Amino acid sequence: MTKRTGACAASGLKKIVAVVALALPLAAAAQVKIGLTLSETGPAASLGIPERNAAALLPTEADGQKIQWIVLDDGTDTTTAVRNARKLATEDNVDVLIGSSVTPSSLAMVDVAAELKVPLISVAASAAIVSPMDDKRHWVFKTPQNDNLMASALADAMAKAKIKTLGFIGFADAYGDSWLKEMKAAAEPKGIKVVDVEKYGRTDTSVTGQVLKLVAAHPDAVLIAGAGTPSALPQRELKARGYAGQIYQTHGAANNDVLRVCGKDCNGMLLPAGPLLVGAQLPDSNPVKKSAMVFVNAYEAKYGAGSLSTFGGHVWDAGQLILDALPKALKTGAKPGTPAFRSAMRDAIEQTKNLPASQGVFTMSPTDHAGLDDRARVIVKVVDGKWVYQPDL
Repeated sequence: MTKRTGACAASGLKKIVAVVALALPLAAAAQVKIGLTLSETGPAASLGIPERNAAALLPTEADGQKIQWIVLDDGTDTTTAVRNARKLATEDNVDVLIGSSVTPSSLAMVDVAAELKVPLISVAASAAIVSPMDDKRHWVFKTPQNDNLMASALADAMAKAKIKTLGFIGFADAYGDSWLKEMKAAAEPKGIKVVDVEKYGRTDTSVTGQVLKLVAAHPDAVLIAGAGTPSALPQRELKARGYAGQIYQTHGAANNDVLRVCGKDCNGMLLPAGPLLVGAQLPDSNPVKKSAMVFVNAYEAKYGAGSLSTFGGHVWDAGQLILDALPKALKTGAKPGTPAFRSAMRDAIEQTKNLPASQGVFTMSPTDHAGLDDRARVIVKVVDGKWVYQPDL
């Protein structure tokens, strides 16, 4: 009886050892976790929804690693975005953060990334998110084109059109403030003077007072520095008040929902945009066309023809940066879910070189965490409710 019991115990122990042995390789291949906080609701929903859609297209396995993409909605609220970032980093133990959709939230998340030492890839536009480089921004990258890159493209187009005076109306937050600063810096050396500055809120339903002041200033052109569907409000009001000058927008308006809300009032507006917006119209010689069309085809295959949004491209490009960095980080021997792996991913993203994505070609460096150049911008005009590439502007 004793011998049989001992034999059974020995047999059971062997089974346990075998089970543990089988489990060890699984433990060694820890899952990579990426946390996203996006503005799926609130004033920036027209940005956050396509960004969430793009996240669903990213692979769940690469380089022998399972990848989990955890998406939270921050409601276009800065406090919620910060809370989401902390939750993702401390409770979900993500290796990289992505977000948020808007500049104010992304700026607030910089502190979280630096404090918890987790790399953050912003999908908002302001250059202030990654510049000037310091100990906090050491952990932060971004995929949208810097506003100064786009402002210089607009200034070039305005100079060609012989614009001398410019009216400005932008969001009364960090996005609008940054655009005003960068537009003045780009325009004034070309002899273009900003003659009136107006502000409005993302949730405002009327800009009549601001537009009346703009019209009274008689500028040759007006720049609207908004993002998503709220950028249509000043556009429509300017048209309603009979403004006949050229209206420019920022790349924050490069969104089909803007065209839907704006209708015929958007016809004729000009804006700088990523090549993705007019990918099919680009010549084959354009260095971004091939990589842009990969995303276009994937997105529209899942969500329908004409559903494309450049904002989705920013999350897709964040995913490409992560996928490019992943094998480099794994080679260090650091394991996903550890502080060492977070640091290795940060270092690997900073080492990105000549990576073609949907919006441009990324080359990061210790002093440049945006990584895009002139190949990441084109000038687009709205003609009969459609985006049309303007190769001569």
